[in-house]
Amino acid sequence: MLLGTILTVITYAVWIIFGAWVILTLWRTWRLRGFNVALRQLFTRVPLALVLIAIGLSLLYLSILFIEPQQVGVVVSLISPEGYRDRPLRSGLRFIVPLAEQVTRYPIYWQTYTMASKPTEGSKPGDDSILARTSDGQEVSIDSSVVFQIDPEEVIRIHIEWQGRYIDDFVRPTVRGLVRTQVSQFKVDEVNSSKRADLERDLDAQIRANFKEKGLILDRFILRNIAFSPEYAAAVEQKQIALQAQIQADYQAEATRKLAKGEADATRTRAEAQAEALNAIAQVLAKNKDLLTYQYIDKLAPSIRSMLVPSTGQYILPLPTFEAQDAAPLPAPTVRATAPVTSTVAAPATPAINRPTPTPTRRP
Repeated sequence: MLLGTILTVITYAVWIIFGAWVILTLWRTWRLRGFNVALRQLFTRVPLALVLIAIGLSLLYLSILFIEPQQVGVVVSLISPEGYRDRPLRSGLRFIVPLAEQVTRYPIYWQTYTMASKPTEGSKPGDDSILARTSDGQEVSIDSSVVFQIDPEEVIRIHIEWQGRYIDDFVRPTVRGLVRTQVSQFKVDEVNSSKRADLERDLDAQIRANFKEKGLILDRFILRNIAFSPEYAAAVEQKQIALQAQIQADYQAEATRKLAKGEADATRTRAEAQAEALNAIAQVLAKNKDLLTYQYIDKLAPSIRSMLVPSTGQYILPLPTFEAQDAAPLPAPTVRATAPVTSTVAAPATPAINRPTPTPTRRP
């Protein structure tokens, strides 16, 4: 605080000036008039005034103090019947009796105490994690933090019972003991599952109650990390690998089933479509039998452009006969052409008549 700094500077300056004046006066008077005269010179008005000013400033400096907003002060008093004031000093400019009272300041802001395995994270250097055993005998290492503050109304009791040792002698051992006790109520697989939230909630409630009894207010207990023994961690890893392999196998089997089902559906759909197409063809052919002949000729030889056949005679090639009740047409015969045919003209079929060749006759 600026006022305290100013009072300190002024007090020291007055004492320095007084000391320098005394030394200089004694030296000069002793050389000129002797030691006895120099000694009597100290009890004159000027040195006494300097002494009184220095003492007054010192007493003023000791009687005035400023309590920061984040602090409260416990006053230990020689003039109080109990040896301390029954009310703590709150923030602001305060006065005490110099030399008879002394103030010890305590923080009332939120403090965080961390116990962790990493040296750079914990409040204490080195591995400060909490080793605990579960109900099935597995050892776990727990990193945790507590966020708390001193209750301003209970600061006098904390000063009487713990002084400045409340963190090392109360907070730390209390948290570590409760964590070990509570972890022992759970199995190792429960600690590593959804039960972790239950563990954290139970510890928060227990630590809060213990802190309240001693004048501390808990804001939150934080379960930072849970580490397992190397053997258990390896077993869990192998279990997870096997589980992932089973999941992958199930996924592949499901994919195969879906693919097979898709192929079966596609085959069934194609078969239904073909059946519907054949049905439609059969219905059309039943109404028009010549359509089959036309299709046969159309597929017979793409190079044949025209063909004349007798209406009552046989076709050049045998055609399959179609009956309505036939399920499928007969296969077309194989035609091997030696030369392309541009046109074929068929005369009407007539019986052959052998006529005698006429002979010429001579007239006389």
